[in-house]
Amino acid sequence: MPDLLVELKDRVLYLTLNRPDKLNAMSAEMMGGLLDNLNRAATNPEVGAVVVTGAGRGFCAGGDIGAMRERNESGRDGAAQTIEERVASLRRGEEASLLLHEMPKVTIAAVNGPAAGAGLSVAMACDLRIASDTARFGTAFAKVGFSGDYGGTWSLTRLVGSAKARELYFLGDMISAEEALKLGLANRVYPAASFRDEVHALASRIANGPTIAYSYMKANLNAAITHEFKELLDREAWGQTMTARTEDHREAVKAFLEKRNPMFKGQ
Repeated sequence: MPDLLVELKDRVLYLTLNRPDKLNAMSAEMMGGLLDNLNRAATNPEVGAVVVTGAGRGFCAGGDIGAMRERNESGRDGAAQTIEERVASLRRGEEASLLLHEMPKVTIAAVNGPAAGAGLSVAMACDLRIASDTARFGTAFAKVGFSGDYGGTWSLTRLVGSAKARELYFLGDMISAEEALKLGLANRVYPAASFRDEVHALASRIANGPTIAYSYMKANLNAAITHEFKELLDREAWGQTMTARTEDHREAVKAFLEKRNPMFKGQ
């Protein structure tokens, strides 16, 4: 079986991390496939939203600890690559987080179970995090003597604030879905029994919504993290003017006045 499963359903692209026997710990095949599919989805008009989730009982445990031990005990750690080459290799993989954050499609992490280390970082790079009530979240890096990657320090600081992010990184404790919801780390929590159906209902609602407007919204919301208010006003004025020219806007206005649901086409 491949380490990444790909399915397009109702304009929702599902990217399922597929190493359930290892709680979907990352592999080169998995992360290469994730990056390739995100790149294609970014410009595919048939994709209205992207969901990243995990097979089995976990979302993603982060790095493969067993592979790390084999590498360390074999004495091959770093022998075949310079430090610069290893940094460049990791940085290429981290582009998956950047794409999830910046691509002009709404991205959703469907956290069905434990999300730890770089797995949590990938989830936090998404626009929304929908959690099963059996999900757990943890940075985990301190427990294996790592400092963190895949953008987690940036994302967590912005999601929960600097003080709480430091606590979660330094201690590495796992927290429940309900605590993640209270902190703002998770957007919604659903019962495990109905989780897949709830995720699909939400994702398909977004995927079949005004996707052009969503792309401008996402860009503005990302810019709001670091840009000044005046710059956001300029961006919003531009986006509002451009979306006013779309067929989706005209259809939505007509549907509102006719008291019916709009039929968006992404045009």
